[in-house]
Amino acid sequence: MPITKHCPGGLLRGVLRAPVRLYRRDLGWLLGHRFLYLVHRGRDTGVLRETVLEVVRHQPDSGEVVVVSGWGDRSQWYRNITRSPAVEIRVGRQHYRYPRQRVLDESETADLLAGYVRRHPHVARVLARVTGWPLLSEEGRAELARTLPAISFTPRDHSGSV
Repeated sequence: MPITKHCPGGLLRGVLRAPVRLYRRDLGWLLGHRFLYLVHRGRDTGVLRETVLEVVRHQPDSGEVVVVSGWGDRSQWYRNITRSPAVEIRVGRQHYRYPRQRVLDESETADLLAGYVRRHPHVARVLARVTGWPLLSEEGRAELARTLPAISFTPRDHSGSV
């Protein structure tokens, strides 16, 4: 399966990190519920790190937010949160400190990807074309689910903010 071998660098990294500046200025709500701001600790240094990820599913009633590690288990943020849980997430106007987190199993991830394709068919086609991911078929999504971990974050207090 043609999954990107390297995490982004240079100009692409700069573009992908631009939304972090909005969250630092408390303007992340402008991005709605399509993006999640994640603060996590470096697994070796313990230094706080931050990144913005695309939300694949948002459940307003439970506060659940799910993201996928697009570079698989090589993503630095993913490696960090599997060593030490997330410190903070923000999505829309919601702000969770030390959220509960869980890695979805392959079946849940394949269903998650199918829902994403249904909700965002144009974006899914572009992603499939740009990344080479077999996102548009059921078999392809099952293959991706074995490689791209999905993580669910929920608030500890179920009120949506802490």
